Amino acid sequence: MSALQLFCRGRLSWGLLALSGVVLELAALFFQYVMDLAPCVMCIYVRVAVLGLILAGLIGMLQPKRWIFRFVGLVSWAVSSVWGFRLAYELNDMQVNPSPFATCSFYPEFPSFMPLDVWLPSVFSPTGMCSDLPWTWLSVSMAQWMMVCFAIYGVIWLIMLVPSVKPLK
Repeated sequence: MSALQLFCRGRLSWGLLALSGVVLELAALFFQYVMDLAPCVMCIYVRVAVLGLILAGLIGMLQPKRWIFRFVGLVSWAVSSVWGFRLAYELNDMQVNPSPFATCSFYPEFPSFMPLDVWLPSVFSPTGMCSDLPWTWLSVSMAQWMMVCFAIYGVIWLIMLVPSVKPLK
């Protein structure tokens, strides 16, 4: 367990978390601007959950040997993973079971102190519909792939939890 504890207390582990989130954000922008797939409101919210993973990684990278930074990073990681999975699940449900009564909004509802769609509209402004299913790979939709990604983040979080909080011997 000592090697895993050292890994959890190193910048590399937290940097990999942040880097994986950056890769997912870049992939989202690739789908939007290169493949011309319009993101819906739920897609934008999923991007915010991935942004939470990036921030969790950056917080952990600040001082990974100090328990408070690891704790805040782990909490942010868990919240972002669970919230992202829930959002991707809801989006998948809207796509698989379309209903005129279960649609998403046309406008994101960000808090007034953090209007991401105003600050960075090229990344956080929705232009698509939630019920559209514009892309699949291996017969799996983008929402389903994001469910897989967030589930993997959750499993890795569980693996990292005990070594991160357990004192070194």
